[in-house]
Amino acid sequence: MEPMHLIVGLGNPGADYAKTRHNAGFLLVEKLAEQWKSIWANERKFVCRLAKAERHGKKVLLAEPQTFMNLSGEAVGALVKYYQLPLEKVLIVVDDADLPFGEIRLRPSGGSGGHHGLESVAQHLGSKEYARLRIGIGRQDETRQISGFVLGKFSAEENAVLEKVLDRTVGQMECWLSDGLQKAMSQFNGVVDSKNEEKKK
Repeated sequence: MEPMHLIVGLGNPGADYAKTRHNAGFLLVEKLAEQWKSIWANERKFVCRLAKAERHGKKVLLAEPQTFMNLSGEAVGALVKYYQLPLEKVLIVVDDADLPFGEIRLRPSGGSGGHHGLESVAQHLGSKEYARLRIGIGRQDETRQISGFVLGKFSAEENAVLEKVLDRTVGQMECWLSDGLQKAMSQFNGVVDSKNEEKKK
């Protein structure tokens, strides 16, 4: 049987962090679980929330590490090892302050770009050769001290755009599962706007 696909959204657990910019990864996997009618369960041995689904003839595992962002790799590494997953079946979803708000970028591999969650994942997997989907959250200024911004909640205006972003990324994840990474990149990467979204429906 084909190995399971793993989609991991990175974020911080707890009500204080819910729906903050830094939890964009959580927001996407929660949207996927909702649309795929998957049920979340707490798995203590992985320090994770997990939800299972079947899409396009493939088994898919959705995950939300409960380790806090900077230790995300502990949960990802444990899942990959337990399920014996090849890295081409793994996709990590993160926020990215260096991408403009409303832009998404899926890549097959790469560096962390200073994102501590990705640094932890690479450390525990012993590789940077895993797909990552970056959801742009922008930044208020050019300084690197942005912890207050990324841990803040989206404004009402931003939430309207965020819904379009999440809809686009759901479509991108479906495309990854059905047609592979290259098509998912070429068809969905870029800036989300209402005109583009109408064309993609």
